[in-house]
Amino acid sequence: MPNSTATPAAGTALPGGLPARAGQGFSLAVLSAFLLAFTAIIIRVLTEQYRLPALVLAFWRAALVSAVLFPVLLCVRPQWLRLSWARLRFYALFGLVLALFNALWTFSIMLNGASVATILSYFSVGFTVFLGWVCFGERLSARQLAVIGVSLVGCALVSLGGDEAAAHTGLVGLLIGVLTGVGSTLYALCGRLASRRGYPEWNTILYVFAFAALYQLLFNTAAGHLPVPDGSLTGSLWFLSQGPAGIQWHGWGLLLLLAAGPTLLGFGLYNLSLKSLPLAVANLILSLELVFTAAIAFVLLGETLTPWQLLGSALMLAGIGLMRSRRRAVVRAPDGSPGAAAACAAAVPGTPPAA
Repeated sequence: MPNSTATPAAGTALPGGLPARAGQGFSLAVLSAFLLAFTAIIIRVLTEQYRLPALVLAFWRAALVSAVLFPVLLCVRPQWLRLSWARLRFYALFGLVLALFNALWTFSIMLNGASVATILSYFSVGFTVFLGWVCFGERLSARQLAVIGVSLVGCALVSLGGDEAAAHTGLVGLLIGVLTGVGSTLYALCGRLASRRGYPEWNTILYVFAFAALYQLLFNTAAGHLPVPDGSLTGSLWFLSQGPAGIQWHGWGLLLLLAAGPTLLGFGLYNLSLKSLPLAVANLILSLELVFTAAIAFVLLGETLTPWQLLGSALMLAGIGLMRSRRRAVVRAPDGSPGAAAACAAAVPGTPPAA
């Protein structure tokens, strides 16, 4: 692509059928997927080697994100710590969406296994196509929809190609898995709304994860009354500091690494990418997390991919490459569907900034 110092006009197409300024958003989304791929590796170690209950892990993951980000913003951008009443209400709802998404994801893994849970969650791309059209007037071309379909086939092969038993799940498990995809879509929708309102991304991450930690604390307390015999779902918040081994400093270090590294940076960069990418495209790129996770597991854990999983990875990479390399603009409604966007924005607490 030829170099140019000119600023693209609104609506100018960039490679990949993405709107102007989407090149940076594309790169941010890919980097976000790479960082988030480490979460599965670290979570696996914490749950299998340290037996850390799922909801306890989810609480500390969210709480430590805010605990790490707060002093950073205090020193670097203290103005990003400001919180108006309108933002407070919006962030409270956004945090609930994130907490419910994490809880549903946990239940889906318990009911379906990791493979089926993953593929069901990434069918959220279909939901984002619909909500992006309803709320923001985003309409993808037929070719882009075909690319998404091919990538979803690849996603299914990566998730299911290594475990024949994982292809079977009950009706309840299927419902929870589909709801996980809906939760992922709602998180993306809230992120787009925050971006359209001009909320600083790191301000959003700070308070949304703080609210999510509060909700996760309530979930952990409530789940303590459920008949889960093996303690894999809930437990003491100080689980890693109890037991015959005493304080497990390595486990706490992994929790801090999980929060400060892939979670904070991964979600932060994903929110930044939503400033310039359609919801469906951003979620499609994020599905590369599956491929990155498989590659990282091969290097760090010695796990191998089956031929079907290799084929699925190739299809997903090809789909992302086609989305990036083809010169075609995203088709939008002539007026940007301001009425639809306004109606969608009005459905959640908070007042958008004046135009």
